Amino acid sequence: MTTSAQSKRRWLPYALIAALVALAFLGLRPQPAPVETARVATGALRATVSEEGKTRIRQRYVVAAPVSGQLRRIAFKPGAEVEAGVTVVAVIDPLPASPLDERNRALAEARRDSTREVLEKSRTSLELARKEVRRVTQMFDTGTVSPQAVESAQMRETAAARDVAAAEGALKEVEAQLAITGTADVASSAPVEVKANATGRVLHVFQESTRAVMQGTPLLEVGDPTDLEVVVEMLSRDGAAIAPGAAVALEQWGGVVPLEGKVRLVEPAAFTKYSALGVEEQRVNVVVDITTPLEQRSSLGDNFRVEARVITWESAAVLKVPVSGLFRQGNDWAAYVVRGGAARLVPVKAGRSSGAEIQITEGLAEGDEVILYPGDRIKAGQRVTPTKV
Repeated sequence: MTTSAQSKRRWLPYALIAALVALAFLGLRPQPAPVETARVATGALRATVSEEGKTRIRQRYVVAAPVSGQLRRIAFKPGAEVEAGVTVVAVIDPLPASPLDERNRALAEARRDSTREVLEKSRTSLELARKEVRRVTQMFDTGTVSPQAVESAQMRETAAARDVAAAEGALKEVEAQLAITGTADVASSAPVEVKANATGRVLHVFQESTRAVMQGTPLLEVGDPTDLEVVVEMLSRDGAAIAPGAAVALEQWGGVVPLEGKVRLVEPAAFTKYSALGVEEQRVNVVVDITTPLEQRSSLGDNFRVEARVITWESAAVLKVPVSGLFRQGNDWAAYVVRGGAARLVPVKAGRSSGAEIQITEGLAEGDEVILYPGDRIKAGQRVTPTKV
């Protein structure tokens, strides 16, 4: 056996031991954690505020009873077309006179008798006052009384004349009450036709059946269902960030394509509302005009639910990343970036968010591979294997 062969045999055990140690090290070494990643990219970004809203007709008109009377049954149903000043939507007949019962009739007869006595006394007093005026006037002509005496007599005559007029009016009132027998002829009073005060469709019928109504009683409501707007109850902090003219996407309204709209008004006064969990919230109404043509939303009606997404900010080219790639580290944002097969912790400054994506203003560059949903399982320096980009 040669010396070289003996030398190789001497080192063979050591090589086997080294190989076994290497294999054990590789077997015990932690495997790279599989992670889902996304690349930082430049693109368009919109910051939006989403909230439920409902449609409403812009102008609504209530048709009320112009007089008191007996309402005839209204034949109109919601959806019926009416024309302002032309369509008769209701007819009101005059109410028949109410008869007096025996007790009230006896009281009225007693008031009539007493009123007649008062009238006779008032007429007697008036006649005496007139005679006194003539007498005092003659005495004044001869210079035996002063002008004040004439004026006093004339004042007493005027007061007596007023008493007579009042007594005559009271007597006529009592006699009119006694003339009511309950079978008074109401045919002489023509029924009142109530016409629509706006052109559109009937929205609600408040009084449908025949019944007695008082003047001012609401009968039905009229409006134009094609003239719609959307009212969205926003949190006041979100409403403060919305400017008139902001674009709005109206979704979940029943159609496939979202409707387009524009903010017309953010009401100046907020109101308190309690959420389903009992949390007190300050909300404000945001009024949106629908700009989508009518033929594309013909099935949309009054008080329909919609999902309004108001665009508060947008840009065509910003550096952005999915929101799930960032997490809070104290008061700041941070992200895990895959570099050299390992997760590297990078402080990040973020800007606007669309809900799904967020703007990056500092800390990341375009093309960086960010770990999504890192959680507590990822540590700085840990080896990772991207499973999705």
